[in-house]
This record gives sequence, C-alpha cells and structure tokens, in this order.
Amino acid sequence: MAKGENTSKLDRMFRILLICMSLFLLAGQASAGPDSWNSEWPKTDFSKKLPSLKFDDIFSGGPPKDGIPAIDDPKFKSVSEITNLGEKEPVVGLTVQGEAKAYPLQVLMWHEIVNDTIGGVPVAVTFCPLCNAVIAFDRRVDGMVLDFGTTGKLRFSDLVMYDRQTESWWQQFLGHAIVGKLTGKTLKVLPARLESWQNFKKRAPHGKVLVSDATLMRSYGANPYVGYDTARQPFLYRGEVPKGIAPLARVVSLEKKDQAWSLELLRKRKEISLADGTVIRWARGQNSALDARQIVNGRDVGNVTAQRYGKDIPYFVDFAFAFHAFHPKSPIHQR
Repeated sequence: MAKGENTSKLDRMFRILLICMSLFLLAGQASAGPDSWNSEWPKTDFSKKLPSLKFDDIFSGGPPKDGIPAIDDPKFKSVSEITNLGEKEPVVGLTVQGEAKAYPLQVLMWHEIVNDTIGGVPVAVTFCPLCNAVIAFDRRVDGMVLDFGTTGKLRFSDLVMYDRQTESWWQQFLGHAIVGKLTGKTLKVLPARLESWQNFKKRAPHGKVLVSDATLMRSYGANPYVGYDTARQPFLYRGEVPKGIAPLARVVSLEKKDQAWSLELLRKRKEISLADGTVIRWARGQNSALDARQIVNGRDVGNVTAQRYGKDIPYFVDFAFAFHAFHPKSPIHQR
C-alpha cells in the first residue's frame, strides 16, 4: 500500500474514532473514577486532588495512557533546511536565553507534548487540539525536572497530562497538578508565540525547527479534526458554554485569565492596549490548524502577539468554551 493510502486510512480511522467517542459520551458511559483507573495508574495517589476537582468531569479521550506519544527525544533542523512547511502554517515559536526554536503544529497535532531543553531550561511545549490550547511550560518543580506524557484523559475537553516522576495528573489548560503527590503545584508558563512559519523565519533566521519522525506513521501535515473550529459543539464536553459567542470561536487571554477578547474583536481593532503597558496585536497570515483537511490549506485566522513595554509575555488563543469552562467568571469582550 502506498504511503498516501496509509495516511488517508489513518485519517479516516481517526475521524471514526472521534464520532464513536462522541456517541459513547452521549450514552453516559464515558465517565469513570479512581476505582477503574487504579490498574492503569498504580503509582498515582488518587486520595490527593484539588478540592474543586470532580472525578466525574474526567473522561477517556479514546487513546490509553501514552496512546498519544509525547516526544522525548526531539530532533531539529535549521530554518534553512526546512522545505515541508507552508509560509502561513502555524508553529509555536519559543525563545529562551537567546536560543530560538519552532514547534510546528503539524507535528504537535499528533503528539501534543514535546519534552525539550532550550537555552538551558527544560521545557514542555504542549498543544491540545480540542481546546486550541498552546502552552509552553518550564518543567522544573520543587527542584525536580519533570517529564510529561499524555494520560488519555480529558477534563472539559482539555488534555490531562501526567509527570513520569510521580505520575501526578496535570491540567494542560491551567498548568496545575490536579491529582496525585504534586497536587496544587503550578508550572511556570513561558512566553511563546503561536505564529506563522514565515513570521518565525523572519524573526529567528538562525533558529531550529522540530521535525517529524517518519517511523511513527503519523499523517504529519494533515488535520484529523476537519472543520472542528467551525463545529457547533466541542468534542467530549458537556459543560456550560459562554453566552453570545460560538463555543468554538477563538478568544485571546493573558496569564491572569481574568478577561478575554474575542479574536474577531481583535481582528477588527488590530490592537488592544491595556493600562499596565500590555499591547495585544493581530495581523493576517496564519492558517487555522483545525479547519481544512491539510493544515496548509486552512483559512487565515491571523497572528496574535502580546507584549508589555515591548517584551513578549505569555498569551493564549483558545476556544471560547474552554476559556469559559476554566474561568467561568471572567468576561469575554466582544465589542
């Protein structure tokens, strides 16, 4: 069978899995709890959890523990060697201590977590497609360097990670340990950009770029969630949705998460300035990774940057339902 036929078959199987899991949830059978998780997670201390956490809010996303394999030994090429990325394809651009790296979403789509070191700092670059949540974390906690993997579980449709040192569970959207020995600990968020490949190349011409692993038979460059960011409802989510905005509309927020702005509002204004010196900007030229069958053909959703007095700060471009799920009291500005 040809490579193209293999990848197309994988795409079809993935979409079928999404449909089946949606039906599974609607039938009320996807929720579980520690009694059913202990055999797979004997090292996780389920007696320790955040007081606000309800185990009934955690669902299987389909794959088992590490079924979506994190990248632990990332391989990179120089910017000048890359030929397989479209100019507007999205990458996570991260610069630490003068070292710049790009992590293409066409790779993160299939792995969700990259454990790496950049500028001497151990980092985890993460992407949850179901929430459009891109976050880069410092992996150091209380003198330990943690390595992260995927639990196969979702909470409010967001990736639940785990660290291999204590097997505590972590909410990707928040960077908080929610279950296990490290419950209550928080990862430091690093200022990363979700930007187009052409923008990264321009600002970091001597940077490095994460490359895919052809031996893993993933359909790199394809979007298994075709049309997801214009769907009426999010996948594997049964919580409240925000009023007055589509659940899967993109919203922009900062690290405090005390408010958000619709991407449409930012697109119209081009720039939003805050009293503390923060400036959030939008410019055209980035494909949606969750629209067309091939990421390179996704519609233009634009590039967002956030700076305070000219210096990059952490920002997030997530789906409205996810922001509301984790920050239900924070407003989403639309005008």
